[in-house]
Amino acid sequence: MLAWGGLRHRYTGGAEIGYADFALAPGRHLLLRGASGSGKSTLLALLAGLLRAQQGELVVAGTELQTLGARALDAWRGATLGFVPQRLHLSEAQTVAENLALPALAAGQGADPARAAELLDALDISELAARRPHQLSVGQAQRVALARALMRRPRLLLADEPSANLDDEHTLHMLALLLDAAEREGCTLVIASHDARVVEALGERADVSEVVLRGGPSARPLPSRPAIPSGDRTTYSSGEGST
Repeated sequence: MLAWGGLRHRYTGGAEIGYADFALAPGRHLLLRGASGSGKSTLLALLAGLLRAQQGELVVAGTELQTLGARALDAWRGATLGFVPQRLHLSEAQTVAENLALPALAAGQGADPARAAELLDALDISELAARRPHQLSVGQAQRVALARALMRRPRLLLADEPSANLDDEHTLHMLALLLDAAEREGCTLVIASHDARVVEALGERADVSEVVLRGGPSARPLPSRPAIPSGDRTTYSSGEGST
């Protein structure tokens, strides 16, 4: 479902970050753990196809992203990806229900009110459908953003710092919502966080990739050393940190 090898990204200012080879076992979720500024959000953006690495292979849901052109990448993203960003970017010009329709409209498709109602009910926020984002609590807004990310039935669900600005109780609740949603929808969940509460709460429900800026990120390898398919070639995860 998710694997990368030799992956390196160069920022505009010239700084470069490398990620240790990694492959996620089928049916597992992933926690990208590391200090603020270590490259977690950059890796999420690479997984989402929002950034393109200068080097390496990145396979997500059976597709090697480095081989896709801009139009194909847009189509892949719309069909495969759900994203809950740290800054939720809910549109104040729309109601909650209208915000949920935005992913489909952006892809040139019609709204799906039945799907929106299903997700609002599953996340226990049906009563918020007619409200505007400024009328929501932080926790309510996060659930709306999660519902929006799930609208097109993604195979991969990304969440960037989902515990930001939340107390302990709401952090546990948000993580439970993410895990339950991923399992209910049958998608792989990838969370980026530097919050120790997230690490503790996920426990054995997710594999961990430790992202470290100095010396390059180092990932916790899987014992089976899964392969990254690339045409008729195969690259194996080493589990050793990049420099």
